[in-house]
Amino acid sequence: MQRENVLVQFIGRWVVATLAIYATAWLIPAIEITDFRVAIWAGLIFGLLNALVRPVLVLFTLPAHILTLGLSLFFINALMLYFTSALVPGAGFQIHGFGWLLLGSILISVISAFLHSLIGPGQSKLEVHIRR
Repeated sequence: MQRENVLVQFIGRWVVATLAIYATAWLIPAIEITDFRVAIWAGLIFGLLNALVRPVLVLFTLPAHILTLGLSLFFINALMLYFTSALVPGAGFQIHGFGWLLLGSILISVISAFLHSLIGPGQSKLEVHIRR
């Protein structure tokens, strides 16, 4: 039961990241995604980077977070999005310019927060049932 719960949470986060990236590319013309398959890859890579690399970066830049009252987190989010665009196979995910990168990371955060509020634990409006 616990293993299935972790798998469902992982898939839920992957879907949220994919939808957030795809919606952001649709809203911001300087962020290009060629098709939805590229968005799926981008969502997977973005989720893995946020789970594995982002906590280390946040820890190392903790003094900057304290001095800027957390505003430096926007730059870390933009960096994760930049790494994602660099790691997606092929040239299907491109971001043109740092300003668009920063705006895109903020928009992805807002869309992800909204989607997580719909499927988040505890206050979930959606339920997933696995039958055997």
